[in-house]
Amino acid sequence: MASIRREIRLDETPEAVWDALRDVGAIHRRLAPGFVTDVRLEPGARVVTFGNGMVVRELIVDVDDGARRLAWSVVGGAMTHHNASAQVFPDGTGSRFVWIADLLPHELAPAVEAMIERGLAAIGRAFERPAARAS
Repeated sequence: MASIRREIRLDETPEAVWDALRDVGAIHRRLAPGFVTDVRLEPGARVVTFGNGMVVRELIVDVDDGARRLAWSVVGGAMTHHNASAQVFPDGTGSRFVWIADLLPHELAPAVEAMIERGLAAIGRAFERPAARAS
């Protein structure tokens, strides 16, 4: 089984990042705009459309406010197994966003890893703070 773990540091409070992550139906607007272009909620799941046109159905496994952790599983498609989680940790005055995915078949790992990297880049852009303006 392939296991992928990536993280990014964000200059935003853990509370603000978690609020966007836990809003499972609005990740295309609040968490990763551009990487995700649409989300349609279903009972216990969401249908996610990515910027590259791929559409997947994700079962929402857990939304843990205490741990600031979201867990989901892609069902259907080319993967025979998929589970993932994203978790937000305090990091100085900002946050550390950790994304973990475990999947089969192993051969799909490079494509999933590339998608996670693009997703983290979009998340980083979503939480960029504008540069202070000179007066």
